Order: sequence, then C-alpha cells, then structure tokens
Amino acid sequence: MSDAAGQQKERFAPKQPVELAPAKDDVITRDYLSQCDGTNEGFPTLVAIKGDVFDVSGKDTYTPGKQYHVFAGKEPNRALGLSSLKQEDCISDYSGLSDKEKQVLDDWHTFFSKRYSIVGRLQSEGNASL
Repeated sequence: MSDAAGQQKERFAPKQPVELAPAKDDVITRDYLSQCDGTNEGFPTLVAIKGDVFDVSGKDTYTPGKQYHVFAGKEPNRALGLSSLKQEDCISDYSGLSDKEKQVLDDWHTFFSKRYSIVGRLQSEGNASL
C-alpha cells in the first residue's frame, strides 16, 4: 500500500474501535427523518447521506446549538460535498456538484460509515407512499 493510500485509510479510521450494529435497510420516511433532529424527546438523532441513514445520537456535535446540528434530521448531501454549514445547502440533491465535490461527499459517507450505525435507507424523494 502506498503512503498516500495508507494515510487516506488512516484518516477515515476512527481513533478508537467503534462497535457498529449490523446495517439495516428499513425504509425511513423523510417526515420521520425530519423529526430526528435532536430536538424531539424520544426520537434518535439521525443524519442521512446518499440514502443511508446514520444514527448519530449521543454525539454532542449534532445537538442543538452545536456545529453540526445543521445536518441533523436531514440528508445534507450538497452541504457535505461543498463543506458547507449553511442551512440552505442542506439538501439531498447533489447533482450540481463538481467531481471533486462529489468525492468530498463520498469521503463523508465513508467517514460516517466507520463511526455510526446505518439504521435504514431513506425513502426516495417524491415517494411519500413508503
């Protein structure tokens, strides 16, 4: 493995081993996801990336008033690709991103998948019947 590949792999590996639950493929509605923004008691805190829904409950950075709360309860693909914390960028559609920005989004997905359990798949946009 080249040095660059080793550094890339190390960059995404958590500092401490993380016990992840087996990935689930239950369909999670967008309405339910929106309620999982860390402000509703009894609901987990969830973030979706490229259709995978991650449980970030218990991570302080996603709680109200903290840096990454803007992502909670959303599928902020565009914002992650742009490395943006702007509310208006926290949308699912990332088709307008450059190849480099799409790679950044893929890197975020890799980062999340090594740290947080996948609790389901987000329903497709415009498919409210699920």
